[in-house]
Amino acid sequence: MSRLVSVIGETSSLAAQRAAAVVVAALLGLFILYGVGFAQMSHETAHDTRHATGFPCH
Repeated sequence: MSRLVSVIGETSSLAAQRAAAVVVAALLGLFILYGVGFAQMSHETAHDTRHATGFPCH
């Protein structure tokens, strides 16, 4: 009986580790997508600021 409890404990621990890995991967993916989206906006803002202040940029 104690062996069964040990196996069940190991299985739930593995499931918890997998769930944590999925959550971390999802958050990392969202962070990357969010960052890439704002990187373009940041570039456009800098570009427009250079034009507004009279600095040539291309």
